[in-house]
Amino acid sequence: MSLLLQGAPLHIAQVVATATIGVLAFSAASGGYAFGPLAWHLGWYYSQYDMYNIMSELSLAPEIHDGEIRERAVERLRELKVALPTLSQLADPDLIPAAQRAALAGVDPDAPLAANLWRVHWFNDAARTGRADVPGYLVLPEGLTGVKAKIVVALGDRFPMIGAHKVLAAYGCLVPRLVTGRFDPTRDKAIWPSTGNYCRGGVAISRTLGCRGVAVLPAGMSQERFDWLERWVSDHADIVRTPGTESNVKEIYDQCAELSRDPENVIVNQFSEFGNYLVHYYCTGRALDRVFADLRRREPGLRLTAFVAATGSAGTIAAGDYLKRLHGTKIAAVEAVECPTMLYNGYGEHNIQGIGDKHIPLIQNVMNTDLVAGVSDRGSDALNLLFNDSIGRAYLTQRQKIAPALVNEFVNIGLSGNANIIAAIKIAKRLELGASDVIVTIATDSATLYDSERKSYLGRHYPGGFDEVHAGEIFGRHLQAIADDHLIELTHVDRRRIFNLGYYTWVEQQGVPAADFDRRLDAAFWTQLQASIPAWDQLIADFNEATGAMHAG
Repeated sequence: MSLLLQGAPLHIAQVVATATIGVLAFSAASGGYAFGPLAWHLGWYYSQYDMYNIMSELSLAPEIHDGEIRERAVERLRELKVALPTLSQLADPDLIPAAQRAALAGVDPDAPLAANLWRVHWFNDAARTGRADVPGYLVLPEGLTGVKAKIVVALGDRFPMIGAHKVLAAYGCLVPRLVTGRFDPTRDKAIWPSTGNYCRGGVAISRTLGCRGVAVLPAGMSQERFDWLERWVSDHADIVRTPGTESNVKEIYDQCAELSRDPENVIVNQFSEFGNYLVHYYCTGRALDRVFADLRRREPGLRLTAFVAATGSAGTIAAGDYLKRLHGTKIAAVEAVECPTMLYNGYGEHNIQGIGDKHIPLIQNVMNTDLVAGVSDRGSDALNLLFNDSIGRAYLTQRQKIAPALVNEFVNIGLSGNANIIAAIKIAKRLELGASDVIVTIATDSATLYDSERKSYLGRHYPGGFDEVHAGEIFGRHLQAIADDHLIELTHVDRRRIFNLGYYTWVEQQGVPAADFDRRLDAAFWTQLQASIPAWDQLIADFNEATGAMHAG
């Protein structure tokens, strides 16, 4: 495979060395890739490594695997007139062709329509029907957080179809299989193991691509997840409930092992699919950099000091690698103290839905992580009530003088978003950050996915009713009194300890060869992976050319 990089033909395994900061985008005029003004940084060599050999054992190499299967996929998407966005177009929607932008007019963002693939990015407006110049975000004031550092929350509920940014991860995992001939949409079923949002995203992406998606998730997840799935699947048998709740990832893997006995079931495991890492590194990383640039336009002296994200499948936290490369940003991983795997080699149960645990994901770049913060589900559950109950909101606006417009936006923050906010406050206190420091984090989904959880929490803790005194107690205990406990600043030895924990899942249980598992210790593995973005974009562009869908009426 060859590419055009700045006009010169290039073999993907040859040298790419540039200190240029720019966006690498496919150019129809040149038939290749060219650098534009927006930033991603290629400042390393990979001539001494063979990208395909490094990646092929653990992840999909950007090359056609089976031409016959790919041709069947081409025929299916040609028939359905489905065109696929490239990673660069999802990272920078200004690159989306005018015809695809125009086709979105009047399209319901919650409809199972292929046009919504062109909305699978961070730049949707609040209505999710138009485009914003900057991804949606909130800046939390000191009066709420108790710290001077600016805690910035990017809003993931602006994504289409599922109202959560996990649809981006699902796209990034299935499309590479599709365009390389590793998934036959006329025959195969995509199996989506998840604790909720990723499997919803997988079902949505599967349906828009004309194939069948199967959601595998714990039976104890929020009712709203199951309500959504029942509306979207073609057969209720495609919702597979496994024992337990958020912490029971092993049970999901066991079910997938059973399903994989059928050769037409393709397991698209977000915890080990490097497409999940790559799409967040590039698309979420770029989006968060745009948020920071928007902040710094108004306050030029700001520093992007830390990025905070619950590890979950370790997709979202990949954006930290992008931000660290550009800004030297510290990367903080968040987990529940009720299940403190990274902190204490521990285990347990918790209700911070959407973060998964009891293991270290294969796609987690552990050796690039700087801090680990533990958060209790007592805090995330309590804030879900405070932020979304009318009495709690009145307390925040009237007693704590938080702007009503901001308080109204808290509906955009779900349980894992609350946990990320708590962790960000802990880190601001530990690092003694000031007004020039920015901590950016993510709200994966909105509070509307947890109405049932809030009602359950209210019934358990306030059977006699919730009042202003109770709201004040939550505010004091779960916001103002946050301490920097259950938090470690990682040394090299700490990183190796956490890295080693992954051995038991991936080598002993899942059969990854130990030598391949260890490759991820080398920073070159990750930079090679990042450098494959142009090759993936070219494969997608070639696939679209074969289907003719980009030009279909």
